[in-house]
Amino acid sequence: MISDFRIAVPDAELLDLRERLERIRWPRQLPGGWERGVPVSYVQRVAERWTTYDWRAWEARLNEYPQYTTEIDGQTIHFLHVRSAEPDALPLVLTHGWPGSVAEFLDVLGPLTDPAAYGGDPRDAFHVVAPSVPGHGFSVPLTSGWNHERIARAWAELMRRLGYERYGAQGGDTGSVVSPLVGQVDPAHVVGVHINGGLAYPALEPGDRSALTAVERERLAAAERLRAVGTGYADLQGTRPQTVSFALSDSPVGQLAWILEKFWEWTDPARELPEDAVDLDHLLTDVSIYWFTNTSATSANLYYENRSDATEVRPGVPTGVAVFPTDPAIRRVLERRHHIIHWSEFPRGGHFAALETPNLLINDIRTFFHLVR
Repeated sequence: MISDFRIAVPDAELLDLRERLERIRWPRQLPGGWERGVPVSYVQRVAERWTTYDWRAWEARLNEYPQYTTEIDGQTIHFLHVRSAEPDALPLVLTHGWPGSVAEFLDVLGPLTDPAAYGGDPRDAFHVVAPSVPGHGFSVPLTSGWNHERIARAWAELMRRLGYERYGAQGGDTGSVVSPLVGQVDPAHVVGVHINGGLAYPALEPGDRSALTAVERERLAAAERLRAVGTGYADLQGTRPQTVSFALSDSPVGQLAWILEKFWEWTDPARELPEDAVDLDHLLTDVSIYWFTNTSATSANLYYENRSDATEVRPGVPTGVAVFPTDPAIRRVLERRHHIIHWSEFPRGGHFAALETPNLLINDIRTFFHLVR
C-alpha cells in the first residue's frame, strides 16, 4: 500500500527549537581554527540565523511536490514522486546520502521533470522518485539491517510498485554506492546509473600510482588528507551510533555543528565557508529535517550497518560518472567495478552537487541518459 504524505511539523516543535537555541551552553574555544573542528564563533553566527529562519516557507516548498510513504521489507519508506507531463519521460530514482536529505533535490526536480520550462529539451524529461534513505528524514522508525544492498533492493521494489518497468538510478554520497547496486540487483529494468560525490579512498592496485596524472595525484593527496584527519565522524557513527546521538538529539546546536563541519569539508574547496557554496537557508532546511525527525541515531546507524558489509559492485549496467573537485575518483580504478560509458570532470562544485552546482549536475545527468534512453 502507498499512502499520501505531507510534512507538518507541529508548532510546539518549532517553539521548542527556538527555546533551545536561546539557552545554548557554548563550549570553550580551542586555539586555532577549523583544523580542530567548527569554530564557536561560526556556529554562533549560523545558530543566530536559525532563530529567524522560516521553516514554514521551506516546509511549504517541499510540500509542493507529491510525497508518499510505503512499507518495504518491514521499513517505512518516505519518498517524493514527481511525474513529468512528457509522455516519454524516463523514470529516475535519486538517492541522497548523509548528512543529506530529499531537500537537497529541490533545485533539480523542476528541470529534471519539466526541462522545457527551464529552456531544455522536453525529450530529456524524467519522472523523479526521491526516497528518504531508511533512518533519514521521514523514513522512520528504523528497523535493523539496512545496509547499502538492502536499500538498493528496496528501491527496485519501490520502482516496481510504482509500475516502472524501465528506469535509471542516480545518486551522490550514499547514492554513489546504492545507485550502482540498484543496477546490480535489478539489471533487467535499470537502463543506466549516474553517480557523483563519492568519498571512498580509491582502491589502488600495484602500478596505479606510477600512471597517475597530475590532477589524479592531487585528488589522491586530498583523499589521503581526508583519511588522516576527516573520518572521525565515520568512526563514531560506524562503531557507536547510539552514543553519539545523545549529544545530537538533545542539542540542536550539536546537530548543527555536526553537519556544518561536513559542509565545510566537502563543499567546493575554492569556497571558504559553507554558505559560500550552498545557500545557508537551504543548508538549515537540511539540518532542520534531521532535528525535527530526531534521526541523528538512525541516520548514523547506516555507517554501523555498512562497516563490515562486504558487498561489492560488479561491472554491469552502463554507468556515467560526474567528478567534482572533492571527489577522489580515478577512472581506470573505477572501471574495474563499473561499466563506464560516460565520464565528466568539473573545475568547480563539490560533494553536494545538487545543492552547489545544480545546473552542472542536471546537464550531466541529461547527457548521460541520452546514451541509454
